[in-house]
Amino acid sequence: MDPYSKEHISNFLSVVSPSVVDPDGNDLPLQKEGKSAKKLKKNVRIASIEENDDNANKVNIPKRLPYSKNSRKSRNGLHGRGFPKKGGAGGKHTWGVPGSEIDANNEQIKFRDPNYDSGSDEQIEFAEVAPEISLEEIEKSVGDLVKEYIDNGDIDEVVDVLVEMKLHPKHRHLITVIAVSIGMERHEPQREMISCLISDLVYLYLTQSNVIDGFKELLSNLNDLVLDTPEAPQLLGKYIARAVADDALPPRFVQGYQASIECPYIRDALKKADILLSLPHGIVRLDNVWGVGGGIRPVKYLIDRVMMLLKEYLSSSDVNEATQCLKELDVPHFHHELVYEALLTIIEDGSNDVMDKIIFLLKQMSATNVITPHNLSNGCKRIFDDLPEICIDCPGAYSSLQLIGTKMTAAGLESNDFFEDSGRGRKRFVSEGDGGLLKN
Repeated sequence: MDPYSKEHISNFLSVVSPSVVDPDGNDLPLQKEGKSAKKLKKNVRIASIEENDDNANKVNIPKRLPYSKNSRKSRNGLHGRGFPKKGGAGGKHTWGVPGSEIDANNEQIKFRDPNYDSGSDEQIEFAEVAPEISLEEIEKSVGDLVKEYIDNGDIDEVVDVLVEMKLHPKHRHLITVIAVSIGMERHEPQREMISCLISDLVYLYLTQSNVIDGFKELLSNLNDLVLDTPEAPQLLGKYIARAVADDALPPRFVQGYQASIECPYIRDALKKADILLSLPHGIVRLDNVWGVGGGIRPVKYLIDRVMMLLKEYLSSSDVNEATQCLKELDVPHFHHELVYEALLTIIEDGSNDVMDKIIFLLKQMSATNVITPHNLSNGCKRIFDDLPEICIDCPGAYSSLQLIGTKMTAAGLESNDFFEDSGRGRKRFVSEGDGGLLKN
């Protein structure tokens, strides 16, 4: 027999290596019992089971894909379960499945793990936590916001910023405290804006209880507020009355405090608020409790107020009240009108008592810089310019003006040279035929 014949080789292989029968009944010799032989045996066994048992459940064997270094599939697809490594979050330089860091032992039991226990799952809820703002930060932030509102008057911007600040409800009453405290140091138009701010915020951001707590704290802090603003009790009384008129405070707020009061400042503030609310048609009048802005008021209204101020001063001789009334007008550029009306009153009255009182009033206002030297000079110049018309009703206006100039110079209000240069009457010092030259 030829040693290289087909039959001889087949007999030799049957002795050296066991044979495997393929599905067609043919013998398939294997040269070596290794991985390839084991794989082939397994494929043949599975194929025969599927062919012979029609009622058996078919086994889905995942197809083995070509290996890739970036593949997330298991490298041993035939022996593994066919699921991606690490739940699909594996691979190099990866963190793993989101939420795996929550486990204290850094071991997350998966749903298909034999050790998985559905009863051990806890519902984890993530809530947004904002750090609580300190009182100093609230005072600074809200103070800057109120000052900006006074400049632009934009209430919508105030509400947006307050919403972004996320103040705790227990701290929202500080908005009223800070706003009123700032308004006490400002003028009447700014105080009007603060009252409007409080009434608007009640419907947009604050509650009535927040405003009540704010005014309670203001009343308890009156001892400190008086140090910076002596008229704080009267101003706070106006704020309270205006808040009641705007429905920001309940009407019972004033009566509830009047039962037991020991502090005189609190008593004065509530008394002021009670008087304003008790006036006939008080609720309607409180809309103008802070008056109208000085730049908006008509000139005739301002002149009437100045004349009324002088009449009240001449009857009471109260310099402080007259000064306060002039400040409340909030028209520092119009204070020359007071000088003009004061000198005109002296000329029309002609008595020394009125002259002494008015010169004393001008001296006190000039010393406290309520009336500036510029206002004083403008008022005197207006009198000199109107002397020809004043002389029609008051023939002794020139002589009265010279006497006024002497006393004002002695009081340190104006120089004597100013009155001599400005107070020369045309009929007295100039003749019709000398060309308007002044005589010595």
